Amino acid sequence: MTGIVPASAPCAMARAGFDKYLVIGSNSFTGASMVSYLLDQGAEVVGISRSDEPHPAFLPYRWKNADRFRFHRLDLNHDLDAIMQMVTAERFPCIINFAAQSMVGESWANPDHWFMTNVVSTVRLHERLRTCDFLERYVHVTTPEVYGNATGTLTEDAVFDPSTPYAVSRAAGDMSLRSYFRAYGFPVLFTRAANVYGPGQRLYRIVPRTILFIKLGRKLQLHGGGTSERSFIHAADVADATRRIACNGKLGDSYHISTDRIVTIRALVEMICTMMGARFEDQVEIVGERLGKDAAYKLDSSKLRSELGWSDQITLEQGIEQTIAWIDRWFEELKSQPFDYAHKP
Repeated sequence: MTGIVPASAPCAMARAGFDKYLVIGSNSFTGASMVSYLLDQGAEVVGISRSDEPHPAFLPYRWKNADRFRFHRLDLNHDLDAIMQMVTAERFPCIINFAAQSMVGESWANPDHWFMTNVVSTVRLHERLRTCDFLERYVHVTTPEVYGNATGTLTEDAVFDPSTPYAVSRAAGDMSLRSYFRAYGFPVLFTRAANVYGPGQRLYRIVPRTILFIKLGRKLQLHGGGTSERSFIHAADVADATRRIACNGKLGDSYHISTDRIVTIRALVEMICTMMGARFEDQVEIVGERLGKDAAYKLDSSKLRSELGWSDQITLEQGIEQTIAWIDRWFEELKSQPFDYAHKP
């Protein structure tokens, strides 16, 4: 690679942001939240996803002036030539990639689909990008699922021990990029965030699903009694962290994005019930656990905090209040949207 600014250089450490970004997977919840955040910072943003844009309720950047955003429907599995033509023409200095087959439990049904997108097509993209001498930063948004059913608090150098097809596919993609960094100096940075939530999230995720089911008077199925432990972090805090990492993280490094607050899924649902004046016993049905579900993720985010000055700003209670308000605003539209995940190969 040429033209790369070393992360340790003073000019790199002082970088406030890029003028233009490509966000791959811009229809995803975290991708759309990232686009919204970058527009707020004054950047020009181009987004690509394999499907048409969903209902505006799921696109935070559509709730504001989005004149500096352009969207292209392009599928990483089928449209790599068109993607690279655009990348070359636009000469993006920074690319943030949220695209992935992302559902954990569902990956057991068609594991080859997960490997196709998260490994084969992703490696093909990296193989083309590594010759782009204008690319200064490539942020690979990956997952703590690569650590498997680990115990204790995990730092960024924890050993990979994936336990589902989804996690194995993401670990393979991450390891391929590590080799590209060592062999070619590919300007990659890795992010692994805790459970992201907030206004605009798809309805099959636990926070909006719980809120919507309470409003509709429907029973929520709680897998395994909700004993697994997670940190829940607001999408705006994740977008802020991702931008800091994109601009000033150390090339080749990974960064955890998490709060220090760990709750069980059951405690989260109980909290939402209390905030909405509902009884947990009336709203929830306990069902069996999902195959391969990991018991806990406790991510150490001290590296991100100490190196890049990041801190989470939105408490879980504040974030849930915002998500309740979002569902109240779009309630009539959301009632007609799919409540369950629909797989696309």
